[in-house]
Amino acid sequence: MKTFPIGGIHPSDEKKWSKGSAVETMPLPDTVTIPLSQHIGAPAVAKVAKGDKVLTGQLIAEAASFMSANIHSPISGTVKSVDMLPNAQGLRQMMITIVREGDEWVEGIDRSTELVRECDLTPAEIIERIKNAGIVGMGGATFPTHVKLSVPAGKKAECLIINGVECEPYLTSDYRTMLEFGERLVVGTTILKRALGVEKAFIGVENNKPDAVAHLRELVASMGAEGVTVVPLKVRYPQGGEKQLIAAVTGRQVPPPPALPIDVGAVVCNASTTVAVYDAVQKNKPLIERVVTVTGKQVASPKNLLARMGTPISSLVAFAGGLPEGDVKVLNGGPMMGRAMVNPDAPVTKGCSGITVISGAEAHRVKESACIKCAKCVSACPMGLEPYFLSKLSRKKAWDVVEAHNVTDCIECGSCQYTCPAGLPLLDYIRLGKQTVMGIIRARAAKK
Repeated sequence: MKTFPIGGIHPSDEKKWSKGSAVETMPLPDTVTIPLSQHIGAPAVAKVAKGDKVLTGQLIAEAASFMSANIHSPISGTVKSVDMLPNAQGLRQMMITIVREGDEWVEGIDRSTELVRECDLTPAEIIERIKNAGIVGMGGATFPTHVKLSVPAGKKAECLIINGVECEPYLTSDYRTMLEFGERLVVGTTILKRALGVEKAFIGVENNKPDAVAHLRELVASMGAEGVTVVPLKVRYPQGGEKQLIAAVTGRQVPPPPALPIDVGAVVCNASTTVAVYDAVQKNKPLIERVVTVTGKQVASPKNLLARMGTPISSLVAFAGGLPEGDVKVLNGGPMMGRAMVNPDAPVTKGCSGITVISGAEAHRVKESACIKCAKCVSACPMGLEPYFLSKLSRKKAWDVVEAHNVTDCIECGSCQYTCPAGLPLLDYIRLGKQTVMGIIRARAAKK
């Protein structure tokens, strides 16, 4: 069974409580707040003002640069404000607030459920439609998809990899997407192949999802998707990481930054992103909704919900039975890489694949003690780093040494902290060191 070569851990997959919950459509929200920065790169620029009437699917914020993404209205109604509002972490950022009035759509969007299989567009036309639709990586990285598909001069794409791993504990939005929207995923895969000009595509799925593997294999065969192979992978976190997935599927190692997957001939797209690509290219539908898992041991009814962007996260939690009594912690994401939320009314965004509710007891960290030099964190690191050393250096603010020891290679998976018997906040300090070093690097480059 294929997997990546070094590091990794195996959190229990028995906690995917929402695995058997079919996707349900959330009721339309009365009000949405749409952040202008839902992607890596420059924030989009608002194209509407207070009092403007908008339709569902209308462009309301335009990409500010090549490394940016368009944003569209998820509902029809009136713009209430374009102002700074708190996000999930309580940090204020520019958002467009819209009050819903009905559900009137922009003309030209195909809202039928009929599968459109044939695509005779050129690669440039496909990429343009994806760009116009504001598609970004929906696994959490939110890298603009049109940028990923625009292969730089001197580079060559040799294969496409669809990331259906979903190795983060608890989350099941991609899993349900593969089961319920598999036809759209397969067509989306062939569209991405055409855009890249590659003959081979691999759909990577961990083998704890045998029904998804079987379903996709059947669809690939029945739909005659030439050059598409479904690859079962050994269960191992963080196999959904781009570099780890490339190594598992192709055996190729992506060099350290600034190298990218295209340097080894690979392009990786998330499963939900691939479905959104189908919608954009075949249905002219922009990215205005996504499947979000709402889960947790104490959540009354863990669900997978199809929600419009901008819907308050508190509404999704309420739809799943509400917050349990007592102290709880709400994570935007899963328990390994999710970020704690301080604002439950923050909106669903393009990169929001799940909401995890954990009790105070589950969230409580063990008492920190001295490092016992066991090296479990080193063995667990999928990037071959020395987490204990990077954490110690970051505490001491030895930024030049931290940089020299490749802190920017860290993918912030949390494997090191998960395995530490001393309860050390390794990732917290490594993340601080990484962010600081990246700031130093940017400042250094700006002086040149």
